[in-house]
Amino acid sequence: MTDQIIWLDAPGDITQFRVEHHRCQPPGDGEITIRHQAIGTNFLDVYHRKGIYPMPSYPAVIGAEAAGIVDDVGPGVSIFQKGDRVAYAGPPVGAYRSTRNIAAERAIKLPDAVSAKTAASSLLKGMTAYMLLKKTYNVRAGTQVLIHAAAGGLGSILVRWARSLDATVIGTVSSSEKAALAASYGADHLIVGRGADIVAEVKRLTNGLGVDVAYDGIGGDTLLKSIRSVRPFGMAVTIGQAAGAIPPVPVEELRPGKALCHPSIMAWCTDVGQYREAALAAVGAMETGIVSQIGAEYCLADVAKAHEEMESGRSAGSILLIP
Repeated sequence: MTDQIIWLDAPGDITQFRVEHHRCQPPGDGEITIRHQAIGTNFLDVYHRKGIYPMPSYPAVIGAEAAGIVDDVGPGVSIFQKGDRVAYAGPPVGAYRSTRNIAAERAIKLPDAVSAKTAASSLLKGMTAYMLLKKTYNVRAGTQVLIHAAAGGLGSILVRWARSLDATVIGTVSSSEKAALAASYGADHLIVGRGADIVAEVKRLTNGLGVDVAYDGIGGDTLLKSIRSVRPFGMAVTIGQAAGAIPPVPVEELRPGKALCHPSIMAWCTDVGQYREAALAAVGAMETGIVSQIGAEYCLADVAKAHEEMESGRSAGSILLIP
Protein backbone atom coordinates (compact mmCIF):
# COMPACT_ATOMS: atom_id res chain seq x y z
CA MET A 1 0.00 0.00 0.00
CA THR A 2 1.27 3.48 -0.84
CA ASP A 3 0.59 6.57 1.23
CA GLN A 4 1.08 10.32 0.99
CA ILE A 5 3.97 12.09 2.64
CA ILE A 6 4.72 15.83 2.67
CA TRP A 7 8.41 16.64 2.40
CA LEU A 8 9.94 19.98 3.38
CA ASP A 9 12.91 20.21 1.04
CA ALA A 10 14.59 23.14 2.81
CA PRO A 11 13.73 25.95 5.24
CA GLY A 12 11.68 28.66 3.59
CA ASP A 13 8.26 29.54 2.23
CA ILE A 14 5.41 27.25 1.22
CA THR A 15 7.08 26.41 -2.10
CA GLN A 16 9.46 24.16 -0.14
CA PHE A 17 6.68 21.62 0.43
CA ARG A 18 6.59 18.59 -1.86
CA VAL A 19 3.94 15.87 -2.02
CA GLU A 20 5.17 12.33 -2.60
CA HIS A 21 3.74 8.83 -2.45
CA HIS A 22 5.64 6.29 -0.38
CA ARG A 23 5.28 2.70 0.69
CA CYS A 24 4.51 2.30 4.37
CA GLN A 25 7.03 0.16 6.26
CA PRO A 26 5.96 -2.32 8.95
CA PRO A 27 6.33 -1.13 12.56
CA GLY A 28 9.54 -1.97 14.42
CA ASP A 29 10.01 -3.25 17.95
CA GLY A 30 7.81 -1.29 20.35
CA GLU A 31 6.11 0.61 17.53
CA ILE A 32 2.63 0.86 16.10
CA THR A 33 1.47 2.02 12.68
CA ILE A 34 -1.21 4.71 12.79
CA ARG A 35 -3.41 5.47 9.80
CA HIS A 36 -4.11 9.15 10.27
CA GLN A 37 -7.67 10.43 10.14
CA ALA A 38 -6.76 14.03 11.01
CA ILE A 39 -3.49 15.92 11.42
CA GLY A 40 -3.25 19.03 13.57
CA THR A 41 -1.36 22.16 12.60
CA ASN A 42 0.29 24.61 14.97
CA PHE A 43 2.35 27.77 14.63
CA LEU A 44 5.24 25.54 15.64
CA ASP A 45 4.93 24.03 12.15
CA VAL A 46 5.49 27.48 10.62
CA TYR A 47 8.60 27.94 12.77
CA HIS A 48 9.88 24.55 11.59
CA ARG A 49 9.09 25.38 7.96
CA LYS A 50 10.85 28.72 8.08
CA GLY A 51 13.87 27.35 9.91
CA ILE A 52 13.32 29.48 13.00
CA TYR A 53 13.48 26.11 14.72
CA PRO A 54 15.56 24.18 12.15
CA MET A 55 15.17 20.48 11.48
CA PRO A 56 18.24 18.24 11.98
CA SER A 57 18.43 17.54 8.23
CA TYR A 58 16.53 18.03 4.98
CA PRO A 59 14.34 16.93 3.32
CA ALA A 60 12.26 16.59 6.48
CA VAL A 61 8.71 15.85 7.54
CA ILE A 62 7.18 18.28 10.03
CA GLY A 63 3.96 18.20 12.06
CA ALA A 64 3.59 17.61 15.79
CA GLU A 65 0.18 15.98 16.32
CA ALA A 66 -2.31 13.64 14.70
CA ALA A 67 -5.05 11.13 15.45
CA GLY A 68 -6.22 7.98 13.77
CA ILE A 69 -6.56 4.20 13.89
CA VAL A 70 -3.91 1.63 14.79
CA ASP A 71 -3.21 -0.15 11.50
CA ASP A 72 -0.48 -2.53 12.64
CA VAL A 73 1.31 -3.50 15.85
CA GLY A 74 5.03 -4.23 16.08
CA PRO A 75 6.84 -6.82 18.20
CA GLY A 76 6.78 -6.21 21.94
CA VAL A 77 3.60 -4.11 21.92
CA SER A 78 0.78 -5.42 24.10
CA ILE A 79 -1.15 -2.27 25.07
CA PHE A 80 -2.61 -1.68 21.59
CA GLN A 81 -4.31 -3.75 18.95
CA LYS A 82 -5.40 -3.10 15.39
CA GLY A 83 -8.44 -0.85 15.26
CA ASP A 84 -7.71 1.11 18.46
CA ARG A 85 -8.39 4.84 18.24
CA VAL A 86 -5.33 6.85 19.27
CA ALA A 87 -3.68 10.26 19.13
CA TYR A 88 -0.20 11.59 19.78
CA ALA A 89 1.64 14.89 19.98
CA GLY A 90 5.08 16.34 20.60
CA PRO A 91 8.49 15.13 19.50
CA PRO A 92 9.70 13.63 17.29
CA VAL A 93 7.89 15.68 14.63
CA GLY A 94 6.80 14.02 11.40
CA ALA A 95 2.98 13.95 11.31
CA TYR A 96 2.50 15.37 7.79
CA ARG A 97 1.83 11.95 6.23
CA SER A 98 -1.14 9.62 5.87
CA THR A 99 0.41 6.79 7.92
CA ARG A 100 3.19 6.81 10.48
CA ASN A 101 5.11 4.38 12.66
CA ILE A 102 5.66 5.71 16.18
CA ALA A 103 6.75 4.35 19.54
CA ALA A 104 3.71 2.87 21.27
CA GLU A 105 4.51 4.78 24.47
CA ARG A 106 3.85 8.04 22.60
CA ALA A 107 0.28 7.05 21.65
CA ILE A 108 -2.75 7.85 23.82
CA LYS A 109 -5.99 5.88 23.56
CA LEU A 110 -8.98 8.05 22.79
CA PRO A 111 -12.26 7.71 24.69
CA ASP A 112 -15.45 7.37 22.66
CA ALA A 113 -16.44 10.94 23.49
CA VAL A 114 -13.37 12.43 21.73
CA SER A 115 -13.31 12.31 17.93
CA ALA A 116 -10.14 12.07 15.86
CA LYS A 117 -10.66 15.61 14.56
CA THR A 118 -11.09 16.99 18.09
CA ALA A 119 -7.98 15.18 19.28
CA ALA A 120 -5.88 16.32 16.31
CA SER A 121 -6.96 19.93 16.76
CA SER A 122 -6.63 20.03 20.54
CA LEU A 123 -4.06 17.57 21.94
CA LEU A 124 -0.84 19.56 21.63
CA LYS A 125 -2.62 22.80 22.50
CA GLY A 126 -4.29 21.13 25.48
CA MET A 127 -0.95 19.77 26.66
CA THR A 128 0.52 23.26 26.28
CA ALA A 129 -2.36 24.76 28.26
CA TYR A 130 -1.84 22.22 31.04
CA MET A 131 1.87 23.04 31.20
CA LEU A 132 1.18 26.79 31.21
CA LEU A 133 -1.70 26.84 33.70
CA LYS A 134 -0.48 24.22 36.19
CA LYS A 135 3.30 23.90 35.82
CA THR A 136 4.65 27.24 34.58
CA TYR A 137 2.32 29.21 36.86
CA ASN A 138 -0.22 27.62 39.19
CA VAL A 139 -3.47 29.24 38.07
CA ARG A 140 -6.29 28.78 40.55
CA ALA A 141 -9.44 30.49 41.80
CA GLY A 142 -8.98 34.24 41.84
CA THR A 143 -5.90 34.33 39.59
CA GLN A 144 -6.07 37.17 37.06
CA VAL A 145 -4.84 36.02 33.66
CA LEU A 146 -4.08 37.85 30.40
CA ILE A 147 -4.38 35.68 27.28
CA HIS A 148 -3.46 37.05 23.87
CA ALA A 149 -5.22 35.79 20.72
CA ALA A 150 -8.03 34.52 22.94
CA ALA A 151 -10.08 33.26 19.98
CA GLY A 152 -7.24 31.27 18.43
CA GLY A 153 -6.47 27.57 18.70
CA LEU A 154 -4.37 27.69 21.86
CA GLY A 155 -6.05 30.82 23.17
CA SER A 156 -9.51 29.26 23.14
CA ILE A 157 -8.30 26.29 25.20
CA LEU A 158 -6.43 28.55 27.63
CA VAL A 159 -9.56 30.65 28.15
CA ARG A 160 -11.80 27.65 28.76
CA TRP A 161 -9.32 25.88 31.05
CA ALA A 162 -8.48 29.00 33.05
CA ARG A 163 -12.18 29.70 33.58
CA SER A 164 -12.71 26.09 34.71
CA LEU A 165 -10.15 26.87 37.44
CA ASP A 166 -12.21 29.93 38.45
CA ALA A 167 -9.57 32.37 37.23
CA THR A 168 -10.51 35.79 35.86
CA VAL A 169 -9.59 35.98 32.17
CA ILE A 170 -8.73 39.11 30.21
CA GLY A 171 -8.36 38.28 26.52
CA THR A 172 -7.06 40.22 23.55
CA VAL A 173 -8.50 39.75 20.05
CA SER A 174 -8.11 41.53 16.73
CA SER A 175 -11.78 41.99 15.78
CA SER A 176 -15.31 42.17 17.12
CA GLU A 177 -16.08 38.81 15.47
CA LYS A 178 -13.25 37.16 17.38
CA ALA A 179 -14.35 38.98 20.54
CA ALA A 180 -17.75 37.28 20.26
CA LEU A 181 -16.02 33.90 19.98
CA ALA A 182 -13.72 34.53 22.94
CA ALA A 183 -16.69 35.67 25.02
CA SER A 184 -18.48 32.42 24.17
CA TYR A 185 -15.43 30.52 25.51
CA GLY A 186 -15.83 32.31 28.83
CA ALA A 187 -13.48 35.31 28.74
CA ASP A 188 -14.49 37.81 31.43
CA HIS A 189 -13.08 40.88 29.68
CA LEU A 190 -11.90 41.50 26.12
CA ILE A 191 -9.53 44.05 24.65
CA VAL A 192 -10.39 44.43 20.98
CA GLY A 193 -8.29 45.69 18.08
CA ARG A 194 -4.64 45.55 17.08
CA GLY A 195 -4.15 49.19 18.07
CA ALA A 196 -5.71 48.91 21.53
CA ASP A 197 -3.77 50.22 24.53
CA ILE A 198 -3.35 46.84 26.19
CA VAL A 199 -1.43 48.06 29.23
CA ALA A 200 -3.89 50.83 30.04
CA GLU A 201 -6.88 48.52 29.61
CA VAL A 202 -5.39 45.80 31.80
CA LYS A 203 -4.58 48.32 34.51
CA ARG A 204 -8.13 49.69 34.31
CA LEU A 205 -9.63 46.21 34.61
CA THR A 206 -7.39 45.27 37.55
CA ASN A 207 -7.74 48.52 39.56
CA GLY A 208 -4.27 49.62 38.56
CA LEU A 209 -2.47 46.50 39.77
CA GLY A 210 -1.97 44.30 36.70
CA VAL A 211 -2.59 40.60 36.07
CA ASP A 212 -0.92 37.76 37.93
CA VAL A 213 0.23 36.07 34.73
CA ALA A 214 0.23 36.99 31.03
CA TYR A 215 0.51 34.41 28.23
CA ASP A 216 2.00 35.91 25.07
CA GLY A 217 2.23 33.98 21.80
CA ILE A 218 2.25 37.14 19.68
CA GLY A 219 5.87 38.20 20.01
CA GLY A 220 7.18 41.33 18.34
CA ASP A 221 6.72 44.36 20.57
CA THR A 222 3.72 42.77 22.32
CA LEU A 223 5.88 40.99 24.90
CA LEU A 224 6.97 44.31 26.40
CA LYS A 225 3.30 45.27 26.72
CA SER A 226 2.60 41.94 28.39
CA ILE A 227 5.37 42.50 30.93
CA ARG A 228 4.03 45.96 31.68
CA SER A 229 0.55 44.45 32.17
CA VAL A 230 1.79 42.12 34.91
CA ARG A 231 1.58 43.06 38.60
CA PRO A 232 4.71 43.27 40.77
CA PHE A 233 5.99 39.72 41.46
CA GLY A 234 3.76 38.35 38.72
CA MET A 235 4.91 36.49 35.59
CA ALA A 236 4.97 37.12 31.86
CA VAL A 237 5.18 33.95 29.75
CA THR A 238 6.41 34.10 26.15
CA ILE A 239 5.24 31.13 24.09
CA GLY A 240 5.58 32.24 20.46
CA GLN A 241 6.28 34.97 17.95
CA ALA A 242 3.37 34.98 15.51
CA ALA A 243 3.90 38.71 14.84
CA GLY A 244 7.66 38.48 14.46
CA ALA A 245 10.88 38.10 16.38
CA ILE A 246 10.98 39.39 19.94
CA PRO A 247 13.39 42.30 20.42
CA PRO A 248 15.75 42.32 23.40
CA VAL A 249 13.94 43.03 26.67
CA PRO A 250 15.77 45.35 29.10
CA VAL A 251 16.10 43.65 32.47
CA GLU A 252 14.86 46.86 34.08
CA GLU A 253 11.41 46.06 32.67
CA LEU A 254 11.14 43.25 35.23
CA ARG A 255 11.24 45.61 38.20
CA PRO A 256 9.85 45.21 40.79
CA GLY A 257 10.21 41.45 41.01
CA LYS A 258 8.44 40.38 37.83
CA ALA A 259 9.39 37.04 36.27
CA LEU A 260 9.80 36.26 32.57
CA CYS A 261 9.43 32.62 31.49
CA HIS A 262 9.96 30.95 28.10
CA PRO A 263 8.64 27.36 28.41
CA SER A 264 8.61 24.80 25.61
CA ILE A 265 6.02 22.04 25.35
CA MET A 266 8.33 20.12 23.01
CA ALA A 267 11.10 20.17 25.62
CA TRP A 268 8.59 19.17 28.32
CA CYS A 269 7.46 16.20 26.21
CA THR A 270 10.92 14.72 25.71
CA ASP A 271 10.37 13.06 29.10
CA VAL A 272 7.84 10.27 28.46
CA GLY A 273 6.38 10.50 31.97
CA GLN A 274 5.78 14.24 31.67
CA TYR A 275 4.44 13.76 28.16
CA ARG A 276 1.87 11.20 29.21
CA GLU A 277 0.85 13.27 32.24
CA ALA A 278 0.13 16.29 30.04
CA ALA A 279 -1.49 14.25 27.26
CA LEU A 280 -3.86 12.43 29.60
CA ALA A 281 -4.77 15.73 31.27
CA ALA A 282 -5.50 17.23 27.84
CA VAL A 283 -7.68 14.29 26.78
CA GLY A 284 -9.54 14.51 30.10
CA ALA A 285 -10.12 18.21 29.47
CA MET A 286 -11.44 17.45 25.97
CA GLU A 287 -14.04 15.16 27.51
CA THR A 288 -15.34 18.15 29.48
CA GLY A 289 -15.52 20.39 26.40
CA ILE A 290 -12.17 22.17 26.75
CA VAL A 291 -11.26 21.98 23.09
CA SER A 292 -10.08 24.14 20.24
CA GLN A 293 -12.69 25.02 17.64
CA ILE A 294 -11.86 23.76 14.16
CA GLY A 295 -11.50 26.82 11.97
CA ALA A 296 -10.72 25.12 8.65
CA GLU A 297 -9.91 21.77 7.07
CA TYR A 298 -7.62 21.08 4.10
CA CYS A 299 -6.63 17.95 2.24
CA LEU A 300 -3.12 16.86 3.20
CA ALA A 301 -1.87 17.67 -0.30
CA ASP A 302 -3.08 21.27 0.19
CA VAL A 303 -0.69 21.85 3.10
CA ALA A 304 0.64 25.04 1.49
CA LYS A 305 -2.86 26.59 1.57
CA ALA A 306 -3.23 25.59 5.22
CA HIS A 307 0.04 27.34 6.10
CA GLU A 308 -1.02 30.45 4.19
CA GLU A 309 -4.25 30.63 6.20
CA MET A 310 -2.46 29.94 9.47
CA GLU A 311 -0.02 32.81 8.89
CA SER A 312 -2.75 35.19 7.70
CA GLY A 313 -4.52 35.12 11.07
CA ARG A 314 -7.90 34.91 9.32
CA SER A 315 -8.94 31.64 10.88
CA ALA A 316 -10.31 31.55 14.42
CA GLY A 317 -9.48 28.15 15.82
CA SER A 318 -7.36 25.25 14.62
CA ILE A 319 -6.62 24.20 11.05
CA LEU A 320 -6.68 20.48 10.23
CA LEU A 321 -5.09 18.46 7.45
CA ILE A 322 -7.16 15.48 6.30
CA PRO A 323 -5.31 12.60 4.56
